[in-house]
Amino acid sequence: MTTDGRIIMHVDMDSFFASVEIRRAPSLAGRPVIVGADPKGGAGRGVVSTCSYEARRYGVHSGMPISRAYTLCPHGVYLPVNRPLYSRVSDEIMAILSERADRIEQVSIDEAYLDVTSAGSFPAAEALATAIKRDIREAEGLTCSIGIAPGKVAAKIASDYWKPDGLTVVSPDEVAAFLAPLPVGKIPGVGKKTGEDLAGMGVLTIGDLARSDVQALIARIGRSGIRLHRLARGIDDAEVQAREGCKSVSRETTFDEDTADPDLLSATIADLADEVAGALAADGLRCRTVTVKVRYRGFETHTRSLTLDRFTADPEVIRRTAGDLLLPFLNGTEVRLLGVRLSGFEDSRTRQTSIDEFLPS
Repeated sequence: MTTDGRIIMHVDMDSFFASVEIRRAPSLAGRPVIVGADPKGGAGRGVVSTCSYEARRYGVHSGMPISRAYTLCPHGVYLPVNRPLYSRVSDEIMAILSERADRIEQVSIDEAYLDVTSAGSFPAAEALATAIKRDIREAEGLTCSIGIAPGKVAAKIASDYWKPDGLTVVSPDEVAAFLAPLPVGKIPGVGKKTGEDLAGMGVLTIGDLARSDVQALIARIGRSGIRLHRLARGIDDAEVQAREGCKSVSRETTFDEDTADPDLLSATIADLADEVAGALAADGLRCRTVTVKVRYRGFETHTRSLTLDRFTADPEVIRRTAGDLLLPFLNGTEVRLLGVRLSGFEDSRTRQTSIDEFLPS
């Protein structure tokens, strides 16, 4: 197994599209929600994008023809895919994850790998995962399942081990034992054809694969047999590939009770602005765009942004801009969450802009 002391986390949102739709319409909670093509009474074409766990009890699953889903669950709630909405929510979630990770690799709209080696130990990483789950639940009203392991593949398998809202930790000395009884198809990249080839060799579980002769594997399935044999024994050196450059810095807070108090809201936005300004300075960056996010009851969310004339890392500029952006929301409507995001970065190797350059002469 790996011996470099890495701690890798895989975060997978639970029934993401369906969960976002249920968040938007709470009356759908507990019902079989199926997101995808129009079933047209069973004559529709297309596939299921995702579905709620209630729909899965009827045998519906992602990638299934929508006509088949309708046959299995004609009373389900069928909704079209709202990609812009899901992308916006995904951006918010990835921002939360970015704040908690040494490196993050987003691999789809609803999942990411995090390198959290700096946590120092697997118990500390478990505590971090618990905090991440709490942050996502409080900020977005959604649940995720997390797997923690020394390698990416084991972490991904672990995140699927207990769903929904699960957390599975596999320490380095547990990897082989954790993987051994699982079906070989749990390894990413083992599809139907490879699974059938391995079954023809009597290889049904990951443990069977670990005990197989590697030369026999190569003869049967080609050079990929080497990689699969290593993974089955818990050997996984693949790195978490960080995204190119930092795209945004954000901070949010969820109030214990919804509030319309303008003084509290203004003070909170100022504190958040100071936090993001501090993070910006720590990374040696300057920004052009400041965004304020306001969420009301029921997860109704609004944002306002302003792109400045010049790059800056000046805390006062950021604080004042965020305060100005908040003003239209101080209208008596109770607020659940406030956030500030900075984006449009450049490295601060040039002279920092001062607040005087933004004020009228």
